Amino acid sequence: MDFTQQETGPMNETAPVLVVGGTGHLGSLVVDELLARGKKVRALVRPGSNASKLESKGVEIARGDMLDLDSLVAAMTGADAVITTAAGYTGRNKNATEIDTIGNSNLAEAAHQAGVRRFVLTSILTSDQTPDVSHFWHKKLAEDKLEQLGVPFVALRPGAFLDQITQLGGDPFEKKRLMWFGTKTVPLTFVLTADLAGYLAAAVDAPGVDGQRIDIGWDRPVSMQNIADIATRLLGAKVKVRAVPTGPIRAIGAVAGPFLPLFKDMSAMLAWLGTGKYVADTTRQREVFGPVPTAEDALKRFITHLGHPTRDQT
Repeated sequence: MDFTQQETGPMNETAPVLVVGGTGHLGSLVVDELLARGKKVRALVRPGSNASKLESKGVEIARGDMLDLDSLVAAMTGADAVITTAAGYTGRNKNATEIDTIGNSNLAEAAHQAGVRRFVLTSILTSDQTPDVSHFWHKKLAEDKLEQLGVPFVALRPGAFLDQITQLGGDPFEKKRLMWFGTKTVPLTFVLTADLAGYLAAAVDAPGVDGQRIDIGWDRPVSMQNIADIATRLLGAKVKVRAVPTGPIRAIGAVAGPFLPLFKDMSAMLAWLGTGKYVADTTRQREVFGPVPTAEDALKRFITHLGHPTRDQT
């Protein structure tokens, strides 16, 4: 994709794009995507964290912390744009709530003070519909904060990360078994991490997107049973789904919530996924980024990435 102009003014090709969360899995892929596009990259790295992999790629390192506003302003000063993939909840950080609330607010304030051309936020699908799912709702509040401060931003709202979810217990296609929490026949939106990284990098210069929230997903919602059926056809071997009931998890979350807020959050998330409402409208995704991946294409790329040969589908 070749984006050369946007409503917030011309891009500064000599200035770096700051990546917040660049040492994480998604963030590191975003860094690679930006470098492949010829962008200069600066990464926010916490003091004491190992940045050698980023440095070996020619990435400029800015030491700072999302809970330290001054360090964020310093990191953003001179940057053309910012992409944040940081998330306290999914990173299981000990300061998860502070990162997802104070940290995201600080990022918005720093972007406002530094006057960045565009801020690209990794949000979450249906975050505006889920006040009971804390880490979803915190993304909605981050979007609102950017809007309130007048920061030119675009929020990408991806569905569930299929490659991350299904590999929690190892390679699911080697085992021929997918793990899932809840009903295996409820359709929802999935994404692949690498695909999202590409969209985030492209969003830096995409025209006509400021202030927009863009759902990211596949051509249609699919259930975990649908995924198992597609994988069965691709592999030529039966792939099963082991569904774990969410009732006990939700019961524990209701009782332990005040003491284990992350557990309560997970319980609320599983309940929301079970409603069948976790579904993307990919119309804008298609308009901005081009053809939306089909479930079959995405799954084939995922299986191949894990080293398994696939059959052509009929």
